[in-house]
Amino acid sequence: MSKIRLENLTKRYGVVEVLHGINLDMAPDEFTVLVGPSGCGKSTTLRMIAGLESVSSGEIYVDDTPVSHLDPKDRDLAMVFQDYALYPHMDVARNISFALRLQKRPKAEIAAKVREVADLVGLTDFLSRKPGELSGGQRQRVAMARALAKDSSIFLFDEPLSNLDAKLRGQMRAELALMSQRVRKNMIYVTHDQIEAMTLADRIVVMEGGHIQQQGTPEELFKRPANRFVAGFIGSPPMNFLNGTLTETPTGLAVQGDGFAITLPEWAGRDLASSASREITLGIRPSDLRFDPEAPEGAGFDLNVRVSEYIGAQSVLLCDCGSVSFTVEVKSETPIALGEKLRFGCQAEALHLFDKTSGQAVLNNKHP
Repeated sequence: MSKIRLENLTKRYGVVEVLHGINLDMAPDEFTVLVGPSGCGKSTTLRMIAGLESVSSGEIYVDDTPVSHLDPKDRDLAMVFQDYALYPHMDVARNISFALRLQKRPKAEIAAKVREVADLVGLTDFLSRKPGELSGGQRQRVAMARALAKDSSIFLFDEPLSNLDAKLRGQMRAELALMSQRVRKNMIYVTHDQIEAMTLADRIVVMEGGHIQQQGTPEELFKRPANRFVAGFIGSPPMNFLNGTLTETPTGLAVQGDGFAITLPEWAGRDLASSASREITLGIRPSDLRFDPEAPEGAGFDLNVRVSEYIGAQSVLLCDCGSVSFTVEVKSETPIALGEKLRFGCQAEALHLFDKTSGQAVLNNKHP
C-alpha cells in the first residue's frame, strides 16, 4: 500500500511548458481519477508517474522515497493502456503471465496467480484463446488481468475504456468499480469522460491547461465547484451559465441579465455584500430547474423551448434565455409545448455565482 506525492512536478518540451508545478497527494488504497479535456496534461502526468516520460523539474515520491530517477521496471507499478497492448501470438493465459515469466517465478505459482486473476475479471473460460478471438471488452479484461497478476502496489490506467462502445463502457465501469473494491491498491485513472470520473473515483482531480483546477470527492466537485471551468466540466448535461450584474432592488440583492432577474435570499446577499465585482456569471444545473408556471418574479426563468430530447424517464429541453442557450432536464411526462415561452423555477440553494472576470466561485450551492 503506497502513498504517492507529486511535488512541484513540471514538464517541458523544449521551451514549451505543459505541466506547471503540479502538487498532489494520493493516499493508499485510493482510486484517483485525473480528468480534463484533451491537452490538459493528465496523460503526461500519468506517464511521468510510470516513468515513460522524464521529469523536467520537481519530484515524484512513493512512500516518501523519490522515484523520478528510477526506470519503470523499478517503480513497483502496473499499467493498463488505451490500446490493450496484448501479444497476438500468445493465448490469454500467457498474456496474463508474461511479467511473471520474465521474473522466472515458479510454474505452480504462475498458474495459481493466472487462475486467481482470471476468476477476478471473468476470464476463466477464455484462457486458451488468442486476443484475436476475443471481443473488445474481453481484451480489456486481459490487459487488466495482466496488470493485476504483477501484484504491484500501484495501478495506472490510461483511458482504458475509450475504445469500447457506450454500452460496453458502462458495463466495464461497473466491473472496474467492483475490482477496485476487491483489490485494495492505489489506482490512478486517466480519462476525458467526466461520467467515468464521477462513477469510479474516490477523488477526482480536474486538470486544465497544465494546472490542477480542483480536487475532491465527486459530490464536492458537483455541488461546490471552485470555478466556472470545473462547474461546466463536471455534470451531464453541463451547467447553464448566464452573465449578469449584482443589483440592489426593493426586495434585496438580485442578479439581472439578458432575459432574467433572480432575487437572491438574504443569506446570499450577506455573503456577497463585500464582493468587489458586480459583474457576475450565474450558474444553474439543468436538473435543478422545475416547470413552474406559478413561480413568482425573481424566482424563475422564462425560457423559449426549441427542442425536446426524449431519453426515457427524463427529457432534455434545449431552450433560449434571452440570447443564450439554456438546458433543462425534466420528467418526460411534464407538459411541454415546443415554441412556447414557459416559466421554470429554481431553489436559491441551487444557484452558483462566479466572478465574471476570474471565473472563481463567489457563491457556491450554499445553504443558510
